[in-house]
Amino acid sequence: MSDRAVSADPATTVELTEQIVKQHQNSLWRYLRFLGCDPAAADDLAQETFLALATKRLPNRGSAALNGWLRGTAHNLVRARRRQLRRELKFATTEEIDVAWKLYAQEDHGASYRDALQGCLTMLDEREQLTLERRYTNQDSREAIAAELGVGIEGVKSILRRAKAALRTCIEAKTR
Repeated sequence: MSDRAVSADPATTVELTEQIVKQHQNSLWRYLRFLGCDPAAADDLAQETFLALATKRLPNRGSAALNGWLRGTAHNLVRARRRQLRRELKFATTEEIDVAWKLYAQEDHGASYRDALQGCLTMLDEREQLTLERRYTNQDSREAIAAELGVGIEGVKSILRRAKAALRTCIEAKTR
């Protein structure tokens, strides 16, 4: 491709998009697999990425810049798909929901789960307890917590991930 902007002419746009797809399809698919997509999702997201490209009028700044744009767009699409999947109900049938509810609520309407949570919270170190409290009870931002703890935002995220994983493991063990 030359150093000109992608043309507004539909025929030229299709031709250039086909060239870009041929040149970048395999590396983009491998990148999506690297991000954790299964082969079918990688196919779908690669197609969505190229469709996004077809609707843009991007200046050509070379293959490396285009490859960066494609990877960035694909990464954003992966993140959006993961957010969507987390919001979807994870149970296929009403029966599965009933079984899960009975395991959670048992006969005590969730009191044993809450007791397990309280017990497990005390097993966390002080920093993890403080971080969980500030984030989920006080609704403080990660930035505010990071400033208080003297760590970066990624440090706060890491503390939260470790604490939630420890709680999950502990609660599961106590409620079995």
